[in-house]
Order: sequence, then structure tokens, then C-alpha cells
Amino acid sequence: MTGKAESRIFVVDDELETRELIGDYLIMHGYCVRLLEDGAALRDQMTVEKPDLIVLDLNMPGEDGLSIVRGLKAEADVPVIMLTATASLVDRVVGLELGADDYLAKPCELRELLARIRSVMRRAGAPAAIRPGEQAPRREIRFGTKWLDLDAQSLRGDDGDEQALVHSEFSLLKAFAENPRRVLSRERLLDLASARDSEPFDRAVDVRITRIRKKIEPDPSRPSVIRTVRGAGYIFSPD
Repeated sequence: MTGKAESRIFVVDDELETRELIGDYLIMHGYCVRLLEDGAALRDQMTVEKPDLIVLDLNMPGEDGLSIVRGLKAEADVPVIMLTATASLVDRVVGLELGADDYLAKPCELRELLARIRSVMRRAGAPAAIRPGEQAPRREIRFGTKWLDLDAQSLRGDDGDEQALVHSEFSLLKAFAENPRRVLSRERLLDLASARDSEPFDRAVDVRITRIRKKIEPDPSRPSVIRTVRGAGYIFSPD
């Protein structure tokens, strides 16, 4: 990714799948990410490097997130976004009073988490914030042999040559980029891409993805970037 590699985020969650899902998404958007399973791993990592922001699960076995927030804020002024799987207002209020900067309910929408990370970093003055006179970094995501430029809505190779994308192809690629490692049904893809038309939706998605694969896959006959999940839909697998 380009533009935010200097911003380091620690994701602390005892659930491996959740850690990896959040980590993959943030890496695709240009952040340097460390995945940690508990408070002990977090403290060990902080002796090596300091994060610009911590995404912290509130409800973990053993030492819970509230205890970790209390210790963090006593030692360092690091922005913290709490993730909570419970609807407990008390936990959220206590977390914020202890110094957490924001919270989000689990399972979280990755786009909303990214927006909150950017907002908290701007308030904290972290490197991800754009300084006056600087140009905003381009948002680029790797798809197989190409880069998808979300701002220019274009596809380009490592040599800089651009490849044409029609709007429906870009919309589908953007939907995959925002939902990595998630199986998306054809109907869900059309909703996310706002790409419904007069064709039966199965055929509409299949035809578009066939075209996309020819542009991004190292071997379109054996797709590895956008894979078919039989009976369920498609899944985007970042490298």
C-alpha cells in the first residue's frame, strides 16, 4: 500500500479470525499492523515499538480490555478504539472514562472501523493525518497482478500502465476490497456494488467476474485472487 505505511496499528483480540480479518483490511489500506492475542503480548510488543493506535477487544478471557486500557493510559498517551461484543452501557462508559477514544460493537463493519481509526488519528495528530500543504495519499489495493486505485477508479500494473475498467467492474472490485476473506453471495455483491440490471443476477455477476479475472489473475483459468465458493458465491483472498 502507499501513503500510510508510517502509521502503525496494534490489533489486540483473543479471536484469531477477528484479528486476521481486521488486520488484512487495514494492511490493504496501507497501515502497518501487528496482531496480538492478549494484554501480555501487547506489553511485550510495546517494548519493541510504539503504536499510533490500538484496536482493543474489551471482552477477553483473563485480563480484560478495561484493565488493559487503564494500564495503557497510565503509561502512554496512545489512542485506543475498543471493540465490544456486549451491549453493556456500563462497560462502554467505564472504558471511555478510563481514556479510550472510541468504541465499536462487534461484529464490526470494517468500513466503519476504518473511518473511526482515521477520525481518532486525526484528533490525536497521528501520522495518518494529512498536514497542510500535503497531498492526500492515494488509496490503492492489490488485486493479483494489478493495483486498484480507489480514487482514480482505475486498474494499473506495476509498470504504471492503466487498464480500462467499466463502472460495474470497478464497483465489484471495490466491494471485494471492502470485504476481504468474506464469502459474498451473488445477490450480496450486486447490492454492495449497486449493480443490479435487467439480467438475471447470477449471470450478471458471473460474466463480470470472468472479465475481471482476465485482468487481475496471474492465471485466469485457475483463479486465486477472486475464488468461487461452490453454492455460496465468491471470496477475495488478498496475498
